[in-house]
Amino acid sequence: MARFVLLAGGGNVSKGTIILFLWLIIGAAASGQRGYFSAPNLGCTQGATMALTIVAGPLNYVGLDPKISCTAPKPSGA
Repeated sequence: MARFVLLAGGGNVSKGTIILFLWLIIGAAASGQRGYFSAPNLGCTQGATMALTIVAGPLNYVGLDPKISCTAPKPSGA
């Protein structure tokens, strides 16, 4: 199994770790292009959609447009 060496830390990093890191970076770029990071008030729906877009990674660029609709529970009035 191939191992990569980080110059700063000197530790070994597996290929899977690098692929996962790149996958999430691509997902974060897609979220940024869709304007999710500039939302003034981040609610449940916006936060969940942004998180799913990041996790979807490169699939965003082949037509996947994840959307989640949710509602946060309201505190009970005593």
